[in-house]
Amino acid sequence: MWMFEWAGWVIEAMAIAFIVVIGLIVFATIVMFVIDRSQRGDAIRRNYPVIGRFRHIFTELGEFFRQYFFAMDREELPFNRAQRDWVARAISGRDNTVAFGSTRNLSVVGTPLFVNAPFPPLDDQFASSQPLLIGPGARTPFLAPSFFNLSGMSYGAISRPAVTALSCGAKEAGIWMNTGEGGLSPYHLEGGADIVFQIGTAKYGVRDAEGRLDDARLREIAAHDQVRMFEVKLAQGAKPGKGGILPAGKITAEIAEIRGIPDGEDSISPNRHREVESYEELLDFIAHVREVSGKPVGIKTVMGSQAPFRALFALINQRGPDSAPDFITIDGGEGGTGASPLPLMDLVGMTIREALPELANLLREYGLKERIRLVASGKLMVPGDVAWALAAGADFVTSARGFMFSLGCIQAMKCNKNTCPTGITTHDPRFQKGLVPEDKYKKVAAYARNIVKEVELIAHSVGVAEPRQIRREHVRIVQDTGKSIPMDQLYPVTQTTTS
Repeated sequence: MWMFEWAGWVIEAMAIAFIVVIGLIVFATIVMFVIDRSQRGDAIRRNYPVIGRFRHIFTELGEFFRQYFFAMDREELPFNRAQRDWVARAISGRDNTVAFGSTRNLSVVGTPLFVNAPFPPLDDQFASSQPLLIGPGARTPFLAPSFFNLSGMSYGAISRPAVTALSCGAKEAGIWMNTGEGGLSPYHLEGGADIVFQIGTAKYGVRDAEGRLDDARLREIAAHDQVRMFEVKLAQGAKPGKGGILPAGKITAEIAEIRGIPDGEDSISPNRHREVESYEELLDFIAHVREVSGKPVGIKTVMGSQAPFRALFALINQRGPDSAPDFITIDGGEGGTGASPLPLMDLVGMTIREALPELANLLREYGLKERIRLVASGKLMVPGDVAWALAAGADFVTSARGFMFSLGCIQAMKCNKNTCPTGITTHDPRFQKGLVPEDKYKKVAAYARNIVKEVELIAHSVGVAEPRQIRREHVRIVQDTGKSIPMDQLYPVTQTTTS
């Protein structure tokens, strides 16, 4: 009998709970109806109370549904599923071969097609890429071991565990790590990797109270043996003409101290270096940093046209090759960042596909190709893109977002918030705990090694012993006619002149 009584109590409790839930739902609906009808900022919610809210929910969820359910493997931007899957296989140690056939549309204009050799080299004829010297005139030149390296990501834009994992992974893979413009943190040094210190327009980490270059702080940074080079950032592909943007919500007391800025305020860099208003002043600034630091010094910029580079190279030849930057990092207009105004991200700056071969030609034309090392950056994160860049004329290739994927980035597009679900671009401890540097650094190293391995695979396929021997004649570019033409016909190698 007691079982029936117990069942009755359970049913009665469930009925009461159901009534309470229904009542709460009705009450919440009435409240939302009143709020939506009375508010004036959103016409949809005012005209369609409660129901209008679903439009915003579906809009927010749309990008996630497209990524997981609707987009084809090669459709997504900025990086599609096929590219992300390659990185996922590379960092896991799994077999990175695929079956049945390519899913890539090979008729898309601009697609590079590598020219296979009839008699490729055998295994005992392969050669590893040799280290390349940068800054022979500096007191401490840098013999860079790898052609593929880690591009600039600031501590602040990315988290402490992310920086630590990248530092350890870079050391493990034998590649350099660029600090980004946010200064040198202890976490950059933790892994023991070679460091390229980026001097942004705000001079974070090497600035005085007024934001000018502080020679004493520059010497302190240069005194670290791990700091191999300095990169003077003039422009970035995702926001040419605009300085770095770090929202106040992502600035901790530690980040503020490292950068030399106030805590709790948006960190907005000037759109150029205040002391550099001409090419003459740019070369003077480069010479000053090189003299104070004793290390090689280069620039990072974006190509909008050939004219500025012609003026710069002509001035270098007038002053002499010792006045030249030791390297130029050319970033494409498709480059990424944590935060940028949409018009600059979408519309300003040439793509790396157009800018890189043109700049390489200009360096040859002015007789500076051997003096100034050329570093390519901007959405180059899979082997085919890296091999193309070397063929186009790059000495080195750097990637940031490729390494973010190696850390576990899911392209959530929340880099400008403090809510990155993978812990990479957030300083919220709740999310950071998901990123374990002791595990992730191995994936970072595996990604870099597999890039090098598969670029070497392409090099051997086209008939050369190592990647830096890939030339433009080894690549064909698909045209709007549906046919492909050799890259050396599309961008003929320019003859050297000193005019």
